[in-house]
Amino acid sequence: MHIVIPDDYQDMVDRLACCSLLQGHTITRYRTPAADLDELVERLAPADIVVAIRERVEFSRALIERLPNLKLIALVGRAATTIDYAACTEHGVRVTTGISNSPTSPAELTVALIVASRRNIALEAERMRRGDWPCTLSHRLRGSTLGIFGLGAIGSLVAQAGVGLGMNVLVWGRDRSAARAGERGYAVAASKAALFERSDVLSLHVRLRPDTCGIVGPDDLARMKPTALLVNTSRADLIQSGALLAALRAGRPGYAAVDVYEQEPVTGGNHPFLAMPNVLCTPHLGWAEWENFELYFREAFEQIVAYAEGSPLRLANPDVSRAASDSA
Repeated sequence: MHIVIPDDYQDMVDRLACCSLLQGHTITRYRTPAADLDELVERLAPADIVVAIRERVEFSRALIERLPNLKLIALVGRAATTIDYAACTEHGVRVTTGISNSPTSPAELTVALIVASRRNIALEAERMRRGDWPCTLSHRLRGSTLGIFGLGAIGSLVAQAGVGLGMNVLVWGRDRSAARAGERGYAVAASKAALFERSDVLSLHVRLRPDTCGIVGPDDLARMKPTALLVNTSRADLIQSGALLAALRAGRPGYAAVDVYEQEPVTGGNHPFLAMPNVLCTPHLGWAEWENFELYFREAFEQIVAYAEGSPLRLANPDVSRAASDSA
């Protein structure tokens, strides 16, 4: 079978130990995103199977209809909002899914971004590399308020780390978040507005779904302190398009640390955040560690092996995919 792996822009899939599971198959791997739909069709047209790395490719009806050879989409991870499941069903394309949920890696990155931003670590390291010794003043974490929007698996780990750093945890989200907060002795904000007003550091941990897309708007951001930090390692589309950039330019919040963007990958150094010294940017590193990749890709490749052998598959359920949640 011909397997196509689009958008491996980290150039690492073939270095994973689990890649040995695909021996005997023809594998085509691309590092750079396709420029448009026509180029994407050209790349994927020979494929019997496409390995979908998270949400890097939108498998729209327009794309599915132009891939008559496609029989299987193997998801890397448990869910994807970029697949037209109805179109897949109509064209006989099955979609398999992973089962693991590993919150440690994104939680660790979130904590690292909080510390690095509050203490100006990246900014000062770069200035020192240039030969400067300005030593700007930073913000203490101990005694400050850590707002957690969505106390799911990832948010819970970030909250634990915050407590370890002496921060006061304040939670807002759906009923499950409030219940967990009560069980763990965390304060629950009176409202979403109160969460944004009171937080010195506010970290988003909400699963992107149709009902959470744009859940953070200009009014929310305008409530934040001019000294506050907003951290987003979840999904860029949780924040209304352009709202964070406008808010940072207006001075509320005063800082941001982001790992996710509306269009990825960000290349060429032309994203406006990259020119802002009060914004710390990383290239979607939240899940990017060897242990995570071995786990998630192995599950995807095992489904390909099962398909080749005629064994039962773990098929994605679009309703479960939309509801799967480290949710608010």
